[in-house]
Amino acid sequence: MTRKILIAVILALPLMGLGGCSTNPATGKSSFTAFMSPEKEKAVGAKEHPKIIEQFGGVYDAPELGFYVARIGGKLAGYSELPDLDYTFTILNDQKVNAFAVPGGYVYITRGLLAIATDEAEMAGVLAHEIGHLVARHTAQRYSATMATNIGLQVLGVLGSVAGAPTGTGQLASYGAHAALQSYSREQELEADRLGVRYLSRAGYDPDSMTGFFHKLQAHTKLQAAMRGEKDRSENFNIMSTHPLTSERISAAERLATEAVVKGRERGISTFAKEIDGLVFGDDPEQGIRRGRIFEHPSLEVRFEVPPGFTMINLPTNVIAKDGDGATIVFDMAPAKKVRQLGGIVKYLSAINIKGVKFKNAERLEINGMEAVTGTARLGKEDLRLLVIKESKDQFFEFLFRTPLKRTEALALDFRRMTYSFNRLRAEEIAAIKPLRIRFKTVHKGDDAKTFSQNMPMGKFNMQWFELLNNIKADEPLEQGSQVRVISQ
Repeated sequence: MTRKILIAVILALPLMGLGGCSTNPATGKSSFTAFMSPEKEKAVGAKEHPKIIEQFGGVYDAPELGFYVARIGGKLAGYSELPDLDYTFTILNDQKVNAFAVPGGYVYITRGLLAIATDEAEMAGVLAHEIGHLVARHTAQRYSATMATNIGLQVLGVLGSVAGAPTGTGQLASYGAHAALQSYSREQELEADRLGVRYLSRAGYDPDSMTGFFHKLQAHTKLQAAMRGEKDRSENFNIMSTHPLTSERISAAERLATEAVVKGRERGISTFAKEIDGLVFGDDPEQGIRRGRIFEHPSLEVRFEVPPGFTMINLPTNVIAKDGDGATIVFDMAPAKKVRQLGGIVKYLSAINIKGVKFKNAERLEINGMEAVTGTARLGKEDLRLLVIKESKDQFFEFLFRTPLKRTEALALDFRRMTYSFNRLRAEEIAAIKPLRIRFKTVHKGDDAKTFSQNMPMGKFNMQWFELLNNIKADEPLEQGSQVRVISQ
C-alpha cells in the first residue's frame, strides 16, 4: 500500500458509518452535515442567542417595529422548504449595517441596516437571504467540514514522518478550518441569494429588490470609507467577510431576478417608511453621541472636540478619529485598577509599552480641574503622544495621538486645543443629549436636496448621506408632496 493510499484510508475511517451526506430539500444537493444534526443546530442557536444579543448592543427597544420585522420574516419563512422551523427574528441595537443567521432559526438584522433599506421589499430580501442560509444548512456544512478537517489533522499527527506528511500541512488545514467557521464561501453566499430571490418571489415581492439593496450596501461601504479617510474596498472579495460584495455577486442577483417566477412587484414603500420613522440613527447615547466634531458620553459624563478635518468612528471599546492624511486620535478608558496598582497616572504612563517603545518626557497638566499627564514617543515614522486624565479615583481616560513625523508640528496646536476641550458634563447637558433619528419630511414647492441636507448633522457628508438614504442624486428634482428621509433629533 502506498503512502497516499494509506493516508486516504486512515482519513476516511473516522467518517465511516456517520451517514454524513444528506440531500437538502431546498437546493437538491447532497451535502456533508454529519457533525451537526438539526437538533444540534437548535441547541447551538439557543445557547448563542443571548450571547449575540449582549455582543451587539442588545435588542432594539421598539416592540412595534420588532413585531413588524418578525411578521415579514415569518411570512418569508413560510414560503421556504423548512416552514416549520421555529424562527426567531431580532432587531439588534447596532448602528452598523449588518444581518446574519445562527443555526436553529435565529435571524438578526441591525437598526443600522433598517436605516438605509429603501423599502419593505429590500428588508425582505435581506431576511430571505438569511433564511436561505438556514434552510441550506450552511453552518452545519461548515462545522462538519471543520470537524472532518480536525480529525484529519489528528490522523496526520499520528502518521507523522512515517506517512511522509509534508511540513506545514497542519497549519494550512487549521487555517482552512478557521476560515470555514468565520465566513460563508462564495458559493454559499450565491446559493443563499438564489434561495432568497425564490422566497421573495413566492411572497409577492419584487425580486429586483435584492439587487437594489446590494447597490445600496455598496454605496454605503464607499461612503463609510470616505468618512474614515480610507480607500474604497466595496469591490474587494474578502474570504473572512460575512457578506462579500462584488460586482459579480450583484450581476448574479440581477440574473436571478430575471429568471424568477414573478408573482408580484410589492415594494411596501409607505408601510416601511411609517415603521422606521423615528428609528435611532448612528450612536446610541449609552455608547456616546457624536455631534459633528463633538463627542459626548452621558454615562461617563464627559465631552471633547476633535480638530477640524477629523472624522470620528464610535466603536464599542473606544473612539477613533482620523483626518485622512495619516493622523489618528484614539480615546479610551485607562484601567483604573492598573493605574492604582502602578501608583498613579505618571507611573502608569511610563509603564505603557507600544511595540517595545515607552513614553518619555512626562509632563503634568491640569485640564479643567482634572489631574493629567502627557508623554511622547517615536515609533518608526510616527510621533506618539499619550495623554492620561484622572477624573476620579475610579475613572481614568486616555488619548493617544499618532502623527506622521512631518505633520507633528503642524497639528500640535489643534491637539492642544482638543486636550483642553475635555471636560465634565453638567446635569442639564446630560439631560439634553438625545440620539439622532430617521425622520420623514414632506417636499414643498421649491425644495431640493440642499434644502433638506443642509441641516443634517453629518458635516461635509450631509449631501452624500441624503443621496444614500433617498436613493437619488443631488441634482435630481424632488416631487412635490412626496416624502424624503433625513437625519435629525
